[in-house]
Amino acid sequence: MRGNSDGSPAPDSSMKTILVFDIETIPDVPGLRRLHDLDPALSDAEVAEMAFQQRRAQSDSDFLPHYLQRVAIISCALRAGGDLRVWSLAEPEQGEAEIVQRFFDGVEKFSPQLVSWNGGGFDLPVLHYRALIHGIRAPRYWEMGDGDYADARDFRWNNYINRYHTRHLDLMDLLALYQPRVNAPLDALARLIGFPGKLGMDGGKVWEAWQAGGVAGIRDYCETDVMNTYLVFLRFCLMRGEMSREEYDMEIRFVRATLARLDKAHWREFLAAWPE
Repeated sequence: MRGNSDGSPAPDSSMKTILVFDIETIPDVPGLRRLHDLDPALSDAEVAEMAFQQRRAQSDSDFLPHYLQRVAIISCALRAGGDLRVWSLAEPEQGEAEIVQRFFDGVEKFSPQLVSWNGGGFDLPVLHYRALIHGIRAPRYWEMGDGDYADARDFRWNNYINRYHTRHLDLMDLLALYQPRVNAPLDALARLIGFPGKLGMDGGKVWEAWQAGGVAGIRDYCETDVMNTYLVFLRFCLMRGEMSREEYDMEIRFVRATLARLDKAHWREFLAAWPE
């Protein structure tokens, strides 16, 4: 990996394309209305609370099943060649169907290595259900070696669906050796390493913030989660031997420089919580 004069990696067309992603969800209120034939006079908050109460009666949590989660935001960090881009697909600018379709369109276009934290346990199953509900096409993502792509055979041995393949790398699952009882929270592990961790919000506050119109705050929180995941992924690449110490240090400097150029409040806060 060559370096620029500022210490960041120079563009390198041979670099593997990495797409780190995270989603934020809210209760699928229209779906709940349809399933339970609810009075149209009930507010969204009342419909959601009814679902939470039913869930609490069945378990120790009010966390709704995956198929009743509606995707509000998908945040992504794309590392391709010499570029690092961070962005979000979010309501109300796009509807849920467009958000989910554009995510899978990105997989279709770049065939990246997907990287997530608990993506196999939450994010991807939710995206599967929502794609099915909206009639979304995602042939590249679902390729398992029997499709029409020129490299389809490669996907027989490494695809996005198999838990033990690396085309989708669920860092939480892998680091715990696929043992849920030893899973680590992203926030704690990131901060133990020296990264910022979560700032200002957690997943349990998303519905409350959504109802109050705080979409921008949810988006910023989701983007910083994605960046924490990318930084932990870099440390994993160092540990695994995919990066030398010099390459790792260069990439860390590159991330810092990229975020500083974005010059947005949540990235300024992120960098302030991440001293050199």
